[in-house]
Amino acid sequence: VQLQASGGGLVQPGGSLRLSCAASGSISMINVMGWYRRPPGKERETVATITSRGTTNYAASVRGRFTISRDNAENTAYLLMNNLKPEDAAVYYCGADITANWRTLWYWGQGTQVTVSS
Repeated sequence: VQLQASGGGLVQPGGSLRLSCAASGSISMINVMGWYRRPPGKERETVATITSRGTTNYAASVRGRFTISRDNAENTAYLLMNNLKPEDAAVYYCGADITANWRTLWYWGQGTQVTVSS
């Protein structure tokens, strides 16, 4: 099982980016999928999560600006980030609770850098 994150980059304050996280492998089921970030010099924090039924949760700092979604048929989660602020700059990671080969484990994707700067 692999998670492939993409979509990071450099954006000006107020701009938007969309991150994607695609899971691949012998997957039976994906439960929770989430986005997490590690700002420079800080601990990793949860940004947003979404269950297989579409229930979402957001960090207070991004609520109203970020939207998490998923395509269960494609085993892919997305994070649409609007009105980006300098404090949103971080390495963003996706993670997912995946059942594969009769085992349920948490998987992490590689990070994707988001830079917010004018």
